[in-house]
Amino acid sequence: MDKMNSHKEELTPEQREEILSTLKARFEKNVNRHQGLEWAQVQARLEAYPEKLWSLQQMESTGGEPDVVGQDEKTGEYIFYDCSAESPNGRRSICYDRAGLESRKEHKPENNAVDMAATMGIELLTEEQYRELQKLGNFDTKTSSWLKTPAEIRKLGGAIFADFRYGTVFVYHNGAQSYYGGRAFRGSLRV
Repeated sequence: MDKMNSHKEELTPEQREEILSTLKARFEKNVNRHQGLEWAQVQARLEAYPEKLWSLQQMESTGGEPDVVGQDEKTGEYIFYDCSAESPNGRRSICYDRAGLESRKEHKPENNAVDMAATMGIELLTEEQYRELQKLGNFDTKTSSWLKTPAEIRKLGGAIFADFRYGTVFVYHNGAQSYYGGRAFRGSLRV
């Protein structure tokens, strides 16, 4: 089973209408993020994939402020990223993954980025995607975001995160068991 569709959550008609309205308003307010794309086409695609709307609602409810940042020319899929100015507030103070969480002897956080993303039906941004996002504005000027960590780094116990300081995107590392009040994760979703 595709992990992106492993949940069976559905929105009520009212919730669907609310998230569509929120996404439309954000789409229209931030045209620089998706020049050349039309909301009517995005909405038609969203209505055809209600499970993706559920994931977008999860992104929204945890403070991610998802928005369209592009379209895959080969598949026609629209690409959404969390576009909140700072890392999503409802996803902070979490370790990178379950192994990192389980390795903590004390002061364990409630969750981890990898499991949260999977539950929401989204993917953590990669370093490349994070750098693309930063071309659309200044994000994480006071916070930081866990990024999808290459297997060779994770195998050695590390995980990567990024932020934007001094006009520059910085990508750095921590132990995967680390967590901070100012670090969450940003996700992506293809619809």
